Amino acid sequence: MYKFYAFLHRMRYINRWSLMRSYFNENVAEHSHCVALLAHSLCIIQNKLFGGKLDADRAAVIALYHETSEVITGDLPTPIKYFNNGITDAYKQLEREAEQKIIRQLPPVLAEELEGYIVDKKSDEYKVVKYADKLAAYIKCIEEIEAGNPEFNSAIESIGKSVDGAEMECVKYFKENFIEAFYLTLDKLQAE
Repeated sequence: MYKFYAFLHRMRYINRWSLMRSYFNENVAEHSHCVALLAHSLCIIQNKLFGGKLDADRAAVIALYHETSEVITGDLPTPIKYFNNGITDAYKQLEREAEQKIIRQLPPVLAEELEGYIVDKKSDEYKVVKYADKLAAYIKCIEEIEAGNPEFNSAIESIGKSVDGAEMECVKYFKENFIEAFYLTLDKLQAE
């Protein structure tokens, strides 16, 4: 019996933003879907508008698996994860061990195929996924603030600085051309 997909199915039980009072709960499965859409889009933007050579499909799949370890570790809040170098290093090691444990829940021939998506932390596509992760957090902040939740005011500022400092043109292009629409109501989105 292989448990890989049963583990991943549990992503929907792991809530994000645990230190923040949220009006809208977000789980790891929802977050991974959002990051996959954003990563795919960022790659296409980079390729079509800025001469990139990124594999958009690969980035989307990496994004779907980018929080795999959290089915074992849970979602450790950013202020704790980056409190000091010792905690950060220990948590990164824990994430690697959790990823390997989950990969071992596959038949070897499938593990060989999927491991590259789960453990990739160096490719250009993974870098795009990290930017997409930041954009997803930024969008979450917009959603919460627009609902009247001031809890996310500081988060949107710090995440916004990170997004604004992105080294890839596609991130800046996305923010300049698409983010404003996330402030719109459904009626305004549907208006032509």
